[in-house]
Amino acid sequence: MAKAPTKKQKQDDRQLIRVFDTTLRDGEQAPGNSMNIEEKLRVAKQLQKMNVDVIEAGFPIASEGDFEAVKLVAQQIKGPQIAGLCRAGDKDIDRAWEALKYAGDKGRIHTFIATSDIHMQYKLKMEPAKVLAAAIKAVKRAASYTPNVEFSCEDATRTRLPFLAEVVEAVIDAGATTVNIPDTVGYTIPFEYFNIITYLKEHVRNIDRAIISVHCHNDLGLSVANSIAAVQAGARQVECTINGIGERAGNCSLEEFIMALRTRHDILPFTTNVATEQLTPASRLLTNITGIGVQPNKAIVGANAFAHEAGIHQHGMMMDKSTYEIMTPESVGLSASALVLGKHSGRHAFKQRLEELGHELDDDKLNRAFERFKALADLKKEVFDEDLDAIVMEESREDVKYRLGHITVTCGSFAVATATVQLEIDGEPVRTAELGDGPVDATLKAIKKLTKTKAKLVQYNVGAITSGTDAQGEVTVRVAEGNNVVVGKGSSTDIIEASAKAYVHALNRLNLRQKRLKETV
Repeated sequence: MAKAPTKKQKQDDRQLIRVFDTTLRDGEQAPGNSMNIEEKLRVAKQLQKMNVDVIEAGFPIASEGDFEAVKLVAQQIKGPQIAGLCRAGDKDIDRAWEALKYAGDKGRIHTFIATSDIHMQYKLKMEPAKVLAAAIKAVKRAASYTPNVEFSCEDATRTRLPFLAEVVEAVIDAGATTVNIPDTVGYTIPFEYFNIITYLKEHVRNIDRAIISVHCHNDLGLSVANSIAAVQAGARQVECTINGIGERAGNCSLEEFIMALRTRHDILPFTTNVATEQLTPASRLLTNITGIGVQPNKAIVGANAFAHEAGIHQHGMMMDKSTYEIMTPESVGLSASALVLGKHSGRHAFKQRLEELGHELDDDKLNRAFERFKALADLKKEVFDEDLDAIVMEESREDVKYRLGHITVTCGSFAVATATVQLEIDGEPVRTAELGDGPVDATLKAIKKLTKTKAKLVQYNVGAITSGTDAQGEVTVRVAEGNNVVVGKGSSTDIIEASAKAYVHALNRLNLRQKRLKETV
């Protein structure tokens, strides 16, 4: 017979904050962040390694691609619960469970409806009584499939508190075991959020039968602060994303929230199950997949987060690292060594370092990546982790319509730049030449001509991945066609080749986005 939990165990459980990661759902919805099925699975495996409590894998009814991605994650990921989002409608809920059922008792149906006056009036065009009835009906239908049901009051922080409490109490009675109080538009200030959660705990009769969850957007830059305020008021699940990606200004940053609790445990007596050493690998993996990097001064995972240039700071660091570092680089998975591998390194060491960085490649991709590494090591004196990330990014792209073959460029002070480019389009080789204002312009014009794309190049950025004249150049482009905006990324020791790779990557992502949109029609 199992022993009853001790008083200390019960107290520890009350202090445990469940981490609900929505990178694959809310994060992926943002412009330029779309992922294919294989990419979603790679991120899910990293989240499994990170030991998050819940992975929201997608919105199953949104498209066939989203359904298959949720299904695959439910089938292959062990450990975390797998959630799928659905509106408060029968078809949405049925479709969600069809994908989630493979996770068994770890499958979570996450259903929602808006409860604020502004959303009910202008978006739903429904009276509060009908919204309440729809919420109850949705939860009951979800509970008929699984006892693991989460309900979200969309735009909760702009909802009248008496009505919010009424809805929360009703859905708990209907079978919801988690109730989410999202700051959908990032409008709330921390003390307000604290008061909202406190109000619900004081006015919802059955609130002890459900876990209170919070989902904060970052429109005012307060998502992490709001999440912490909610936890202090009694919330025990926080919904967040890697690198804080998501709709508009993004979501609560997983790495910032986790390390705030860990670093300030003196006044925030809460714990999570997250393996913090996996935070940097997760950040890098997501950056490589989406092509969207984090700013250098980003907390926890930014390039400058553990960098010190000012003389007084450097002096303090030499005396004692705690003078200017409130956490160690190793605690977030950042290697203290700059040089990782060189041209004499073997395949085993290469594979081990990739795994440490959070990359898992099958044998074919690993072999190709190792060949690229060897070629790069012959060109560079030092090969850094960032170089390895770039190599993996190039080798991990699947289901592409366009593949870059070769580029030949002629240019000079008194010559018009000319680029000859060969691509494979659906496996068929094509080639053309174009003139341009410079070698990059000529190259991109040739690619545009071959692909017959109507997309516009709206942003072009170039930088060095690491230091030194032999560094790989990294190019990031943003292209737009209609309402579709995607980001592409490419790297090479040749900046023209890096530009071509980035442009082709963006066009492939645009093609994938357009295919997914057609699936929803």
